[in-house]
This record gives sequence, structure tokens and C-alpha cells, in this order.
Amino acid sequence: MKPDPTKTKGWQIAHEAEKRMKSLESLANELGLQYGELLPMGHQLAKLDQKKIRRRLASTPEAKYIDVTAITPTPLGEGKTTTTIGLVQGLGKLKKKVIGTIRQSSAGPTFNIKGAGAGGGLAQAIPITPLCIRLTGDIEAITNAHNLAMTALTARMQHEHNYDDATLAKRNLKRLDIDPGKVQWKWVLDFCAQSLRNITIGQGGPKDGLEMQSGAQITASSELMAILSVATDLEDLRERVSKIVLAYDRNGNKVTTADLEVDGAMTAWLVDALNPNLVQTLEGQPMLVHAGPFANIAIGQNSIIADKTASKLADYVVTESGFGADIGFEKFWNLKCRMSGLKPDAVVIVATIRALKMHGGGPAVKPGKALDSTYTEENTDLVARGCENLIAHIETVKKSGIKPVVCLNHYYTDTEAEIEVVRRAAGENGALFSVSKHWLEGGDGAMNLAETVLEACEAPNEFDYLYPDETPFRKRIETIATQLYGAADVEYEPAAIEKFEKLEADPYYKDFGLCMVKTHLSLSHDPSLKNRPAGWTLPIRDIYVYEGARLVVPLAGGIKLMPGTGSDPAYRRIDVDTETGEVYGIG
Repeated sequence: MKPDPTKTKGWQIAHEAEKRMKSLESLANELGLQYGELLPMGHQLAKLDQKKIRRRLASTPEAKYIDVTAITPTPLGEGKTTTTIGLVQGLGKLKKKVIGTIRQSSAGPTFNIKGAGAGGGLAQAIPITPLCIRLTGDIEAITNAHNLAMTALTARMQHEHNYDDATLAKRNLKRLDIDPGKVQWKWVLDFCAQSLRNITIGQGGPKDGLEMQSGAQITASSELMAILSVATDLEDLRERVSKIVLAYDRNGNKVTTADLEVDGAMTAWLVDALNPNLVQTLEGQPMLVHAGPFANIAIGQNSIIADKTASKLADYVVTESGFGADIGFEKFWNLKCRMSGLKPDAVVIVATIRALKMHGGGPAVKPGKALDSTYTEENTDLVARGCENLIAHIETVKKSGIKPVVCLNHYYTDTEAEIEVVRRAAGENGALFSVSKHWLEGGDGAMNLAETVLEACEAPNEFDYLYPDETPFRKRIETIATQLYGAADVEYEPAAIEKFEKLEADPYYKDFGLCMVKTHLSLSHDPSLKNRPAGWTLPIRDIYVYEGARLVVPLAGGIKLMPGTGSDPAYRRIDVDTETGEVYGIG
């Protein structure tokens, strides 16, 4: 008998399922892996030797490729990961050979307010504890490689401050003359530690480092994490690491990891992290978990390597894009697909009655606060008004040349009248529609969604990018802002204009990707503007350039690379059974 997720906590459901989870050998056999391609990491986890698999299966046709995105969410999220896993389970119920690919959860959100990124209810990936705590050590590897670069940089600055040129030459060093005010990187750790955003380091004297302003950011926001998600192989990873700009000298010249001769050692930390991690759903379908870049500051997708590996091992690959279609799908469409060469056969837009009511004018939805009764009582007028947001995302996906599938992620308080409003809005605007009850019923509840997605996969599409490769950066921004976000115009601050003029005049940057940064809580840059705002201007205040990831990153509004921990974080409810070692309360 299936557990009832309305009465049983998600982590309890996961732990119970782990007693019956498939062995690594069973998963390997189902995937058709050969000797040496499965790299066990204990009894429940493994990595896949992606190089061996992709080399052996180079001539194998690629799987049908399915992306899961969403409408503009409430701060609680609308269940993209849960839907991704539920769809994998639903396809499994239909006897399809399917693999899901998702990002690795960051400990920061997991131990804070958001909770685990492993799905929920009866649509989860397991084993849940390692999924949420360490997995196979990829995030630790990113953290150590990043902080090794910072160690090399700050040590070099100290030595150049303490020694003259002759003394440096005796140590086979030349003066890099790094400007302390132009250091681009900070330290990283995988928690939401807002008190470390701005710090002073090097206090104590000449032997304790050069005193300077610094800070910390969350590991998921590291350029190394972005590189892991877009690298195609070890050679590509190694080259990208060497191009990272850590700082500038006093004449404005770049100081790279290669200049500090730390790029090789950084890559050494990342060799094992290049291989994706194999876990499974509650119902035993394989899932690849790999990379975890920020969805606002970076590409917000799991790795290209995971998707390309999965596409050779399965007939269907279901992947997830961070945030709504305006950010997540746009980056999947115009960055990830362009970099990987993979093209989607279907796109799922996840919607909830809760989010539609919020966009329709419902009360504010806040983490840690009880939902207003508006969200549990029937109100078709609010739902209808909120469907304007859904329609905007439908139109975004259709611009890629694909007819989307709208998935209503069902909650047990949703009424038939409310569901019918969404069904009508989807149909009238050129989308397929399905109600999915995967959270409540697992794969059985997602079979209708799976059948609708299979229908979409077989339909011809005219997938193409929003803009040609050679489009200037500011033209790309204006196209995205006006055609996808609904902005009336784009306004650039002087600092951004100056940087764009230099970038657009230098052919070195012409094939860099454009990775937009804005809030995920609105189609606009302003999180308070809900539904489908019109007549607004997108402000671009500055840009980052990630030379290793090969991304130009325009900033529309403020962005914190180190989130803060809330007043009622999840860690207050996480503990360990000291008899069994079982972790409870996570997820």
C-alpha cells in the first residue's frame, strides 16, 4: 500500500522506499553498462564514466529530449523537480526506457528555508540523505578548487607586498602587481552565511597576508560550478579553468589562474567531479544528478555531460531548467542547447493553482507563513486573471518552435472548476494540457502527463534559437527583454554601456553566451510586479564576464551571491538517530 504524503513526511517516504531500492548492479544492467562504466561510491551511489560510455555509444541515436520549466513561481516553488521526477516515473509506468537529469542540491537551501531539491511526496529521488548531504563530493571539489585559486591569489599578493623583485626572482616569480581593489573572486562555502558577504582579510601583520576587503559567496555561484555545467570533456574543462580571471593588475590587465600557475591543480580537484552521479526515483528509474549552478547568476541547468551521457543510454531524457520559462527555459534554449547541440522534442511548463491565484491578485505567499485561505478555497476569478502569466510562458516556449505541454501540478485542494479554467487557457493559447498527481500518487498519477508528453515528442517542431550566434550582446538583451519578458525598453547605466562597447569591439568575445540575471519572482526585474506586467523598462546596471565559462552576464537589479539564512531554517528540524545513524527531518 502506498504511503499518503498528506499524512507522511517526505523524508519518511524516502527512507521507507530506500529499503527496497534497486541495487547498483541492477541499474547498471538496465542501462546496458559495460564493465568499468559504473563507478560505485558505496552501496547506494555511483558515478558513471561518461567518457567511456559516450565513446562506446558515439554512433547510437540520441534520446528524445524533454525539458521541464514553469510559470513564474511563488517563493515556495511550484514543483519543477517533483514534476521532473514524477514524469520520469510516469514514463517508467508506460515501460519507456527513461533517465532523468537534475542539478545537485546545495546545502545552503537544503538546511535553510527551501529544503531539499530531491522532489517531494511520491515523486522523489533517493537515497535522500546523501542527495542532500555531500552526495559523492562534487560540491566539495568545487569548493576546494575555488578556494585553492583564492589561496594562490592572496598568497601571491602577500609575497609581492613583502618582497622586492630580486627576491621574487630567486623564487622564480615575476611581479604580477595585482590591484587589491580589482580582485574579482571571493571565497566560497556551501551555506547561506550572510555575515561573510563582506569581510576584511589579512589582519595581523605581514606574515598573516595582505590586509584587504574580501568576502564569501555560496559554492553554487562559483564560476567553477558554471564551468562544470557547460564543459564537454576534461580537455574543455582544463582549458576553461585556465582562462578564469581572478583579478586585474594596476594597469588593468587580466590576472588569470594560468598566470598564478594554479589552473592545473584546480583541475586536479575536479577530475572525478566531471562524471555524473547515478541515483534513482522512488520507483527505481535512473536519475543523473550533476552540477548545481545558480539559476539567476549562471546557467541554472544540470550539466551538458549528464544530458549527453543520458541521451546515449535511454530512449527518453527528462531534464529540468531552473526557475520559470523566462529565465530557465530561455537559458536552456539559447545557451545549453546551443553549447551541447542537443535539441528538445518536448517542453513541459509546470503551473499550480496556488501560483496562478497569486498572480491573479491573491495575498502574498511567504516562506514559513501559513497560506491564506484564498489558496485552499475555490476562486476561479483569481485563477483566470493569473493565467495571463501562464500565457506569457506558453508564448515564450512557442517562440522556440515547440508546442508546449502545460502540466498542472495538482494539489488536493484544487477544484474541477479551477482546473477547467487552466485547461481552457492552455488550449486557447496553443498548448497541450495535462493534470498530474505525481506528488500524491507517484508514477500512477503522472501517466496522463507522460502520455501527453509522448504525444508532444512525436509531433514535428521547428526548434530554433531566439537570435543568431553573431547577434551583438545589447541586441540579444533587447530581444529577450521585449519578446520574452514583456519589457517596453531596456535602459543601460553608464558603467554597463562602457563595458558593452569594449566587449562588442573585441572579436574574442563574440561567441560568448549571454546569461541574463534578474529576479525569478516576476517576468520583470522587480519581484513585486506579478502576473504579466506591461510598460516597464529593464535596467541593466552592470555586467560580469566569466571568461572560463565563456558567459557575459548582464545584471538587471541587485543580486546576492551569498543568500541569507532565515529565522526558521530547516536545520532546526534535522537530527540523527544515534542507534542507526539514520538522518531524519531532511527534505
